[in-house]
Amino acid sequence: MTWPMVAQLPKSTPVVIPIAALEQHGHHMPVFTDSMLLGEVVRRTVAALDDRVLFTPLMWLGNSHHHMDFPGTMSASPRVYLDLLIDLAENMLTHGFQRILLLNGHGGNIVPAQQATFELRQKYRHRSDLLLLSSTYWTLGGEPWTKAPSLQQRRVGHACEYETSMMLRIAPHLVRNHTGAQEMPFGNSFEPAHRAWITKDRTSVGHIGHPSVATAEKGEAIFQTFSQDVIQLIERMIRWDGTSWEG
Repeated sequence: MTWPMVAQLPKSTPVVIPIAALEQHGHHMPVFTDSMLLGEVVRRTVAALDDRVLFTPLMWLGNSHHHMDFPGTMSASPRVYLDLLIDLAENMLTHGFQRILLLNGHGGNIVPAQQATFELRQKYRHRSDLLLLSSTYWTLGGEPWTKAPSLQQRRVGHACEYETSMMLRIAPHLVRNHTGAQEMPFGNSFEPAHRAWITKDRTSVGHIGHPSVATAEKGEAIFQTFSQDVIQLIERMIRWDGTSWEG
């Protein structure tokens, strides 16, 4: 799009800023996994919503310091990343847009994305017309095992059954010997409290979960479920009346 094309959009048009990562994904998956998977979710979402939404290019750099013990990972430190997300969203506020979604595809970005939208709301507290959201595509309530009953995991891990299946669906040539990967249990460390961790606290090989049982068919079911969740969220943004708390 040219800048005049962007300028002509209604300011109530939802702006979706996809944010992902470049980080290790075990012995069997490429370091660009999170960005590739979110990119596919975005592709399917764009196809469903046509021109009713403005999508920015995907931000491939994430907050991945917990993976830095594994070569190939690139990361913005947490406070730098927080400022980056604030700037990305505020850029679009400066251009007059009122409805912004940070659409996330990496676990390490969840807290910074929430904090970024929280801080922006405080800064623009005099505004009653803003909708500032952050969401991770796999946390919107979808249950992909209803489409693929053979799914063994009931939550997303890292380079796990879910992510490996999704990559087998879109780029199987990039998945290497996943059937020989051992299961790395999620464990239960002081739950329901949240324990600070780095990846090597939990796994020596880099993955968490059960990648050996991944299939492309499961991946398609996962993509269908999570993409539909994102579409429904954005449709709620479109329907929002512009002032109310409910949406």
